[in-house]
Amino acid sequence: MSPNCILERVATTKSTNDDLLVRWRAGELIDPVARIAHEQTAGKGRAGRVWLSNPEDTLCFSLAQPFHKRPNELSGLSLVIGLAVIAGIAAALGISEAALHQQGLRLKWPNDLLINNAKLGGILIEGGQTSPGSPTWMIIGLGLNLHHAESIEQSLGEHSPFGVAALDQLMPHQTPVPDTEFIWLKLIESFERHLAEFDRHGFSYFKNSWAQWDAYIGQSVCISGAGKQSVFGTADGVDETGALLLTQHDKTTAIHAGDVSLRVQS
Repeated sequence: MSPNCILERVATTKSTNDDLLVRWRAGELIDPVARIAHEQTAGKGRAGRVWLSNPEDTLCFSLAQPFHKRPNELSGLSLVIGLAVIAGIAAALGISEAALHQQGLRLKWPNDLLINNAKLGGILIEGGQTSPGSPTWMIIGLGLNLHHAESIEQSLGEHSPFGVAALDQLMPHQTPVPDTEFIWLKLIESFERHLAEFDRHGFSYFKNSWAQWDAYIGQSVCISGAGKQSVFGTADGVDETGALLLTQHDKTTAIHAGDVSLRVQS
């Protein structure tokens, strides 16, 4: 783990992403900061959605990371973080990535983790530059379900269009999930490795790896949101920038991550 990454632990906060965003806007961030909360009372998902966390059953943390690139040069970052989460999970659980894939662990473009199409976790990335020439600070938030998927799903109610999955479903029978702190540290180590490669090479370095975990490749999907009419087509993976490739009537369009939602057509 990088010696200059500051580790912060708090019992309760509204949102670890918001905590770090406030400090970024105030110019207070110097070194990377990883901030974990036992409980988030106003956790955030994408597009202003709520991320509900149950203490003891979820892991919620954010990493503030500087990049010496402009924000528009960081396309595909959320996809790389998805790969980093998978590698961190494998290291924390002592299970190979191949075995996790066999159990149904997948990535859903652009920012979700699934187990057999049920949501295991989500990624939220915010941030930018405060002035031209200054470092680009990205606040990378992760919410990951650890235990009791059924009770989490019940607490979400109508907020959850998907089923809910938890990390304990990947463990051998009656083997407990490792300590939350241990999982957190393994995730941070994996984030740092992947972000170093991303900073050097961009998303294209990870394109083939991401394709192996793509939950919806080759499936009929619907793209909705951003105030636009829903678009239907076949998901054909992602391009060198991490944009989703959507094929409609032999024409392929690149869909860039934004306030859009991806669903499999029923």
